[in-house]
Amino acid sequence: MAIKIEKNREFLQDLREAIKAGDEKRALSLINDFHAADIAEIYDEISTEEARFLYLLLDSEKAADTVAELDEDDREEFLKHIPSEVIAHQFIDNMDTDDAADVIADLSVQKQQEVLKHIDDIDHSGDIVDLMSYDEDTAGGLMAKELVVVNQTWTVLTCLKELGRQADEVDEVYYLYVVDDDRLLKGIVSLKDLAISKNTTIISNVMKTDVHYVTVDDGAEDVALMMEKYDLVAIPVVDAIGRLMGRITIDDVVDVIREEAERDYQLASGLTEDVEHSDKVFRITRARLPWLFIGMVGGVLGALVLARFEGDLKIYPEMAFFIPLIAAMGGNVGIQSSAIIVQGLASNTYKIDGVGSKLGKEFMVALLNASILAILILGYNLLVSDSFALTITVSVALMAVIVFAAMFGTLIPLLLNRFKIDPALATGPFITTANDILGLMIYMLIGRVLYGVFA
Repeated sequence: MAIKIEKNREFLQDLREAIKAGDEKRALSLINDFHAADIAEIYDEISTEEARFLYLLLDSEKAADTVAELDEDDREEFLKHIPSEVIAHQFIDNMDTDDAADVIADLSVQKQQEVLKHIDDIDHSGDIVDLMSYDEDTAGGLMAKELVVVNQTWTVLTCLKELGRQADEVDEVYYLYVVDDDRLLKGIVSLKDLAISKNTTIISNVMKTDVHYVTVDDGAEDVALMMEKYDLVAIPVVDAIGRLMGRITIDDVVDVIREEAERDYQLASGLTEDVEHSDKVFRITRARLPWLFIGMVGGVLGALVLARFEGDLKIYPEMAFFIPLIAAMGGNVGIQSSAIIVQGLASNTYKIDGVGSKLGKEFMVALLNASILAILILGYNLLVSDSFALTITVSVALMAVIVFAAMFGTLIPLLLNRFKIDPALATGPFITTANDILGLMIYMLIGRVLYGVFA
């Protein structure tokens, strides 16, 4: 059952009244049919103490799923008020290892140790500790240990029995992973192939050996790209010598894609760190201020450029009317060009060995756009301006600025990517500010030359 929490104020009022009265039965009846993700949304509408009362009423499995669905900051705040033993038994014991590792990682070091000691299943706690040793942006940090593993020498019947034994520990079974005695990954078997095979068939005769896999050190984005490319719902993770370590499922990859998109959007918008609307004023200010400062510096540099050509503007003051146009067009074209390159780099569809052809194509596109716009502004000035020098200057400068901005917007993200800097930085204030300054300089230099010829 799904609910738009923010639109159902009557429901929230009933829920808060039940919590305030300590009416456990009433509170539980209000949310018992909700999905864990919907229950997690309620956290934003109630206090931490109310959330503590509410979430601890849930059965252990739904409570674990609900806590796993909370935003990291909300989850960290919520768990501060929960005893380590309760965290272990009510939540961690009922989570997949990847979710459990993420939750425990949000705790202080001391509380991490306390929670791990309270986990009854030593194998479960050991798997969690193993996952916490990997960087969160790698395949090792994404994977879960829960998967159905069978030996290549087993029969189909033995594998079916093993599937039944292990299935309780795995939420979604997509494949059986076939290994040898050293746990080296040898192949995979789909449930369909398993179901249609004879019970006496050796599983190595059924398995597919052309397995797509990733290693524990592969980047999270690389994992997402591979799963997207081959339309995979799950992918095995191996170590450096090919031993099966875990699997990554599509829901984990969706989270990676969403987070990367959010990060790129924030970088493009001039935010230096991940922020939410609910964050404190100081943190939001800290995220916004650096690029605003750079924009201010860019404005000062633009003013210095104009000051350098103050004499020209005194002689030909009509040039000032088109300064906003030149600056705006340079910034817009630069963002368009850089956005295309960043998109290609992000989706891995852009190949470095195609730089020359890409620049050539972008140059031709820019030249065509620049020619059309230059002709349009030429016609406008011929109609409304009595200065032929201004008419020619604006048209030529606009054409030059557009072509330059396109090349600049193409090269900058490539250079950032080359030096392992997120190229999304190039799609926001950086390109706009740089093109404002350089566009003004191009405009004034062209004006100085052409006014000398036509004035």
